[in-house]
Amino acid sequence: MAEIVIKNIRKQFGDFVAVKESSFTIEDGEFFMLLGPSGCGKTTTLRMIAGLELPTSGEIYLDGEEISQRPPSARDIAFVFQMFALYPHMNVRKNISYPLVSQGMPKTQVQAKVAEVARILGIEDILDRPVGGLSGGDRQRVALGRAIVREPKAFMMDEPLGALDAEFRERMAEELRALHDRMGATTVYVTHDQLEAMQMGDKIVVMNNAVVEQFGTPREIYDKPATMFVADFIGSPSMNFLDFEGKLAKGAKEVELSGVPLGMPALREGAEGKLSFGVRPEHLQLSDKAKFRGEIIAAEYLGTTQIVTLATASGQVKARVGSDQKAVVGETVGLDVNAKTVTVFDRASGRALSSELNEGVVGNG
Repeated sequence: MAEIVIKNIRKQFGDFVAVKESSFTIEDGEFFMLLGPSGCGKTTTLRMIAGLELPTSGEIYLDGEEISQRPPSARDIAFVFQMFALYPHMNVRKNISYPLVSQGMPKTQVQAKVAEVARILGIEDILDRPVGGLSGGDRQRVALGRAIVREPKAFMMDEPLGALDAEFRERMAEELRALHDRMGATTVYVTHDQLEAMQMGDKIVVMNNAVVEQFGTPREIYDKPATMFVADFIGSPSMNFLDFEGKLAKGAKEVELSGVPLGMPALREGAEGKLSFGVRPEHLQLSDKAKFRGEIIAAEYLGTTQIVTLATASGQVKARVGSDQKAVVGETVGLDVNAKTVTVFDRASGRALSSELNEGVVGNG
């Protein structure tokens, strides 16, 4: 078992708070993503789990044991860095075997383990080559091999694909996820790329400004964002926000925008003041019959779909529709809104007010 439990961890550097009190659980065998923009605290959180930083306060449990003040060598955790961190004077075989050799493992066992890892990663043909002449993808496989060969309780990965070009990064993401599924090891992975997080993760923690904004599965985070930040950060294009002011009662299922009533899930709490009506581009459809209307100001052709940008009386929106739909710049068209997919937010706090939001998914935001 390699369950990791984070309880109210906080990290402060002088007066600067890098991570505010954060709590979440990483289940045994999960591929767990720490997602957020640069400077949000995700890498500091990863480094605290690995022991490279000690928390100012809070607790970290690995396999039920409290490890927050233990050195990295006493945690049985392997770390994979973005920039590979290979030994340039050693060939591939020696780089992979180094952790085992330094532990004093017998030579025959070392050879067997290196051969097994090379087979898993598909790098048997480069074992005796120097690392300096390898491609970025092969160097990342070697770095993964050096972590895997130890058979640790958990893997920590700090943007391991960040240095690769876009096409190869996507292929390596698929390989990494497939490797995780074969091994079943607990993996904690830091990224600022929301598509990578959605593609690879079993669970995602979304961080912003040192705070956990939301914690849940990719589907929960996409379909039921807990905050405006999450709704904006996840998705391409991101969620549309139509701002309005008013008073809504608990259980309300309709809101009026520019004189047009639009449906929504029942609110779990009442709200008053500055609010925002959130809907994702794919949940808007062009319709001649709809009363909510907008003027088409742009249309981007993307093959099977197109992104249509419209100016409405309540603000600008983007709709993702089929490429076979007619969208002529300058025309005014109706917009059908899928009421079940709408999220209403309180703009002052950024919190979602919809009753459809899963309980317990909000962190400390």
